[in-house]
Amino acid sequence: MTQYVDHVEHSIGGLGGHAFRRLTHISMSLIPLVYYLHGETIAAVVSLNPREFVSAVCITILLIEAARLRLGIVIIGQREYESRQISALAWGALAVSLALLIAPEGDGGGLKTGIYGIPLIFGLTFVDPVMGEVKRKKKDMRAAIFAGLAVSYLVWIGCHFWLGTELLVAILLAPLTVAGEVPKTKFIDDNATMVLLPLAGLVLMMPFL
Repeated sequence: MTQYVDHVEHSIGGLGGHAFRRLTHISMSLIPLVYYLHGETIAAVVSLNPREFVSAVCITILLIEAARLRLGIVIIGQREYESRQISALAWGALAVSLALLIAPEGDGGGLKTGIYGIPLIFGLTFVDPVMGEVKRKKKDMRAAIFAGLAVSYLVWIGCHFWLGTELLVAILLAPLTVAGEVPKTKFIDDNATMVLLPLAGLVLMMPFL
């Protein structure tokens, strides 16, 4: 048996399910864009402010996840073991919600408000699929880490030029995004740690910025 599990074989729906999972992952990059550009308008539909709306959506997802676990259901793209533990999707929803709720916002309105929320979430949505595919095809964690660092720095440094994210923050937090993918534990999914590790680093750095 190889060191790495081929998750295509263990995904509901096989290769199609695996592709759907990857597509879902990448499409989550739209969440911060929609939130920072149209959050007020969307939340107002249900008479909430944007932060209340994020909390309500996250709580709803977690309640649905609890029901899914109770019934032992897995859907296309999920892996067989997720019938018995919290899914990557639920962990990702929690981490993304916390990033939107906790990350300090920038000035200038629009996307510039998301000077930290956007790279935190983009790190998950772009770095994780790249590292996952490198591990799956190359069976090489070192190669996956180098690929992840390249994409992570592209995201964070890109957000420095695009949104005005502090350069020091970008340089220091990009590796933490990758670090969140490395440890494997059944207690928390990397969809959470890839956001929560750099988010924790950001919170600790803010008093000095």
